[in-house]
Amino acid sequence: MVWSSCGPKCSIPWPPPYRHQDLFFALMGTLAFLGDLGADLWMAASYVQAGDYHWGGLVFGLLVISSLTTQLFSWAWYQSDPKELRQELPTNQTLLVLHVLQLGYLYRCLHVLKVGFHVCRMEAATEIQRGYAVFLSHDISLLRLFETFLESAPQLTLVLYIIFRTSKAETFQLLGISTSFLCIAWALLDYHQSLRCFLRDKHKLDPASSVIYFLWNFLLLCPRILSLALFALLFPNYIFLHFLGVWLTMLLWVSLQGTDFMEHAGLEWLYRAVVAVILYFCWFNVSEGKTCHRSAIYYTFLIIDSGILITAWLWNNIPLSWDSHFLMALLASLLCCLLGILLRITYYKKFHPTKQADPLASYYDEVDNGQPMRDGAVVLQQAAVNYRMSKLSQCYYADVSREMRHHGNGTIGTMVV
Repeated sequence: MVWSSCGPKCSIPWPPPYRHQDLFFALMGTLAFLGDLGADLWMAASYVQAGDYHWGGLVFGLLVISSLTTQLFSWAWYQSDPKELRQELPTNQTLLVLHVLQLGYLYRCLHVLKVGFHVCRMEAATEIQRGYAVFLSHDISLLRLFETFLESAPQLTLVLYIIFRTSKAETFQLLGISTSFLCIAWALLDYHQSLRCFLRDKHKLDPASSVIYFLWNFLLLCPRILSLALFALLFPNYIFLHFLGVWLTMLLWVSLQGTDFMEHAGLEWLYRAVVAVILYFCWFNVSEGKTCHRSAIYYTFLIIDSGILITAWLWNNIPLSWDSHFLMALLASLLCCLLGILLRITYYKKFHPTKQADPLASYYDEVDNGQPMRDGAVVLQQAAVNYRMSKLSQCYYADVSREMRHHGNGTIGTMVV
């Protein structure tokens, strides 16, 4: 990927102004990451202290796998970024040490907070400065999604399994469940926000839309996690085989769609493997075109799979007493599913950004350089465009402009509005 120039007629996806809301998202994401990390370490230490070394080892192992994968992607992206985007960063050797010490992702979070705060504080921030802040936040959004589904989602299943098996819930377990659920839903919301930045014909989520989007993702995740935990309780020796079977199926599906996200073939297969893990829990689109058929196939598969897992557990546990905590969990899961579906319908009917009245110009026609319009056009100043996230936005939304595929990561150029 190169830092290339774009002609005056180029119509690249122009990032919207970096707002205080974006800085808030970055701050909340960083705090959520630190809180989840602290809860994970507390949980692992508590299991080890209680003599449950295998459970503590599993929690710590998930944390290590997630961290190693996230740091590898972070380092690879730093190496693929143009030199012009790395002027404010430490030397290559320093970045390498940070990633080896598993601090690369945290450094990214702190760096984007510094840049974002500086941009929001300036009264006349340039397009380059705002574009750079948006560029950085996009990478963090995707890395946060990877980290969450590699660590929080499987750990959430493990903790629920342990609670069901021991019939008791410790404080650190409840904290771990809360932080994991919140981190997963927040990562999905933040990722969705980032995708919409590249779409000129789509609004960003307002606060009300963000809350509804967060809630329905949170609620619809509960039945999937519960079905996996119940199956693990019934067949603890086969849950890994179930994961392996579904993961290989999703990996094959992703591979057949011909993803082209990373520069190197080895890293591309790692990306596909991570996407397959995400698909084990929820929907994640990776190829261009209409998504309705693919999403319908996926959700049908997921519903059937989860239904089989719960049915298998019920078949071996009927009848259930009315005071059983398993029955309470099943009823709560059913309620979450119904509420999640209701909120999703409400979101698309009432709170989807396309339903908002604000004109598109409020995000894309803002001029800050003080130059007068000439012949009805305004030439915007140069700004960095994150090609990694723009490619994913092309996959997620069928109607996004295809022109961006011809530009490299960190593409800089002018755009006529």
